[in-house]
Amino acid sequence: METTLTRPPLNDLRIVGGNLALDFVNTRAGPRHAPADTEWLSSYEDFAAWSRHAGVGHPSAAPSETAPRPAAIAAFARVQACRDDMYEIFLALGDGSAPPDPALRRLHLAYIEALAQGQLTGGTEGCAWTWDPGSGLLAPLWPIVAAAVELLTHGTTGHIKPCHACRSLFIDHSKNGSRRWCSMDDCGKAAKIARYLRRRSDARGQEESDAHGQQEIT
Repeated sequence: METTLTRPPLNDLRIVGGNLALDFVNTRAGPRHAPADTEWLSSYEDFAAWSRHAGVGHPSAAPSETAPRPAAIAAFARVQACRDDMYEIFLALGDGSAPPDPALRRLHLAYIEALAQGQLTGGTEGCAWTWDPGSGLLAPLWPIVAAAVELLTHGTTGHIKPCHACRSLFIDHSKNGSRRWCSMDDCGKAAKIARYLRRRSDARGQEESDAHGQQEIT
């Protein structure tokens, strides 16, 4: 049976990944070891809105407003495919496994395309790749692809972790590398409440067992 995905407001999405590519991956959510049940990107318009929210989209109008509908649909298919590849790659790293080669190859090709669409700009503090966010439907995707490759080649991939409660991925910047939750306000809080309720239930069960044993003795 296919899982029905909910589409909550964009403002409900927490930015917790610590990297643009991980935040992009986290736009599809759900329980840790179960199918996704929440989708923030159901259309190209959703992606355009999220990209502006993340700071890589056009600040005023999305290109999809004037683009032919088939073009927007095709662009969104590319966006979803890239997100799927990134999820496979970073989830594998978070679980201590090697990333799958097919997903890496597809990301490699997307990165080549991203560089072809970008411009290397320089300043007193060094050079960086930049993209015109209003130049085309896929313009917001290229900085995300670049962020993914930068994380894979120069980042701290050993600090990429999956949340213990949901599908979200994040970079663990804690001093002792003990972070377990994507957000203490969400998954962390829910886990603490669940542990508290389990302890209460166990204690109540022990009390009832002790009381029953005492009755048998008397």
